Amino acid sequence: MAQVTVLIDGKAYRMACEEGQEQHLTDLAAGFDRYVSHLKGQFGEIGDLRLTVMAGIMIMDELSEMTRRLAALEGEVGELRKGRDSAVAEVSREEEAIAAAIGELTSQIQGMTAKLSGKPAAN
Repeated sequence: MAQVTVLIDGKAYRMACEEGQEQHLTDLAAGFDRYVSHLKGQFGEIGDLRLTVMAGIMIMDELSEMTRRLAALEGEVGELRKGRDSAVAEVSREEEAIAAAIGELTSQIQGMTAKLSGKPAAN
């Protein structure tokens, strides 16, 4: 287990993380520190615990919004997939109809050719 020291509001916190996750944890802590610093700039010294709770609530609000947007996008993707599947099925039906029409035309042309040449049509 790796160890990382992160700074939040000027205070060092030693944290454990999985090997290879050190930079990720450092980046997360830096992002959280930005929230705390922003709030501290707005409200001043209102206490570490209060700043931490407010920053956590802000992050949860953003997470909630992102979760809602993700669900909406997943719904749109599902609808697009249904539309694509319907379009593919329709194209397939149309291709089959075209192939059948071409086959029918081919038979008719062969029949006319046979009549004109006096030979029986090949099927």
